[in-house]
Order: sequence, then C-alpha cells, then structure tokens
Amino acid sequence: MNGRSLEILAPGPLTTVQDLGRPGWSHLGVPPSGAADPSSLALANRLLGNSENAAALEITYGGLRARVRSRRPDGTGSVLYTVLTGAPCPARLDGRPIAMNAPVPVLDGQRLELGVPTTGLRTYLAVRGGLDVPVTLGSRSTDVLSKLGPAPLTTGDVVPVAPPRGRMPGVDLAPCTAPPRTFVLRVVPGPRDDWFDEASVAALYGERWEADSRSNRVGVRLSGPVLERRKAGEIPAEGMMRGALQVPPNGQPVLFLADHPVTGGYPVIGVVHAEDLPLVGQLPPGAAVRFRRYRGRRRCVMASGTAGAGL
Repeated sequence: MNGRSLEILAPGPLTTVQDLGRPGWSHLGVPPSGAADPSSLALANRLLGNSENAAALEITYGGLRARVRSRRPDGTGSVLYTVLTGAPCPARLDGRPIAMNAPVPVLDGQRLELGVPTTGLRTYLAVRGGLDVPVTLGSRSTDVLSKLGPAPLTTGDVVPVAPPRGRMPGVDLAPCTAPPRTFVLRVVPGPRDDWFDEASVAALYGERWEADSRSNRVGVRLSGPVLERRKAGEIPAEGMMRGALQVPPNGQPVLFLADHPVTGGYPVIGVVHAEDLPLVGQLPPGAAVRFRRYRGRRRCVMASGTAGAGL
C-alpha cells in the first residue's frame, strides 16, 4: 500500500471502476465491458499523464462523495491530481467549485462532491497513477452483466491508487463540448433489416425516439413507434456487438452498450457507427434520439457469427 486511495463516502446511484475493457473473450461468453464513454475516460487519463487504459471511476448521474488519501512513506500528506470529464456536473472540493476537464491538485483528507449532470449521464473521475484494483481477464472494469471485475462501489469502500508513471503533460484545460439535448446517431443498416417492413425501416430513421428510464450499462431501451416485422418467428442466437439495435417482439429497439450479452435471438435492424458509441454512453433517461442512415456502407454483414458493421 503506497498511502494513496479514494475513500467512498457516498457512491451516488451507480459508481463503478472502468478502463477500456476486456476485448477478445466473446468466444467464452465474456462481453468487452469497459467505459460506456471511452473517449471521456481516455481524455481524463491523458490530462494526468496516465495510460489511456488506466482505471478510473465511472459515475452515473452524479452524487459521488469521496475523500482523498495521499500520504508519503514518512506519513506526511502529499498532492494527488484528479480530473473530471464526461457529463458536466457541479463539482466541489471541500466546498469550493472545481472545473471539469482540468487537472485539480487534491490534498490528503480533502473531499470531492459531485452534483447531478446538467447534460449527459456519466462523469469520469481519474486520478494520477490510475486506480489499483485487481485485474480480471486483462481488465479492471466492472461488468454488471457478467459480474466480473470489482463490484459497484458502496459507502466505506477504499479504492487504492497506483504510483504515477511519467510526467504530467502540462495541459491546464481541455476544451470539450457538452453532450447534446437531442442525440443524433449514425446507423449502419442491417444485418437483419430485411425482417422489417418498409414503414418500420422508414420510422427508425424518420421518427423521434426517447431513452427509457429502465436503461443501464447493458443497453438503452428506446420508446417510439412500434417496428413491425415482415417475417414471423425467431432467429437462432447470433453474436452481438456494442451499438447493435436489437428489436424484441414488442417492436421497441434496445441499443446495446458496454456490458451487452455476446449473443441474442432477436433481429438487429442496424448498428450505431463506432465513432458515435461514446455519445451513446451519455444518453440519459428521457433524452431524445434520432437515427440517421450511415452512407459510408450499404449495410452490416454477418461475420463469424457476429453482427459486424464492417467499419
């Protein structure tokens, strides 16, 4: 133990440890997991001179309160640099407001408090050195579906911080655009869009959808027009991927996120373009969503049993 840690005083609705995930295990039934908004996590780590894959806290809908512990070997206090990225929210250090997307020096014993995001859903708290929790299948990420990695944080948990490596980059602030009020997402059609009638395919791209409050890290449930099938029955289980828009019998799509299952038995009408997936991770309940057909390729294809966008 190097005397550096975060003591969780209150975790908010959901706070988990995340890095960039554990790809490469889908053949064993293990989803990739990792940060729902990987771009925000990577930015936080770059601002601190960490590896982009260093573990940080993913805080869903604010509410986190944590105390920083940073002691030298001789017992004296030292500074621990932190960064907040992702969904912008009111943040205070011992009652004083602090900025988003900027390194903040925190002294031993000081308290961080986060309010509710003004836009978006998930805020990332990174610390210099990264969080030092056990590695499971190559990742420190919490997977809420497979129950791999550390459990979601609770009051009283103490999360160790690894020693820093390398130098701070010397960046005072990273200009960032806040998540939008209406999310516009590009979708690569297929591989099973031929299971739906023309009116339903048109509705997917022409109508407004809303993120349901029952959403989580596994997927975002969407409310809108019912997507009617032209084919009856079910398909054998097929490989799934992050960003897949799977349509169950009720005709309301589910947009898979980081902790999605590796297979599914309902048709996938399209897959959100990889560049828009970080934005999907910021979809709060009640947010408006519009889909736009991606013109770079005509449709998704099935590759090795997985719905792949070919991007």
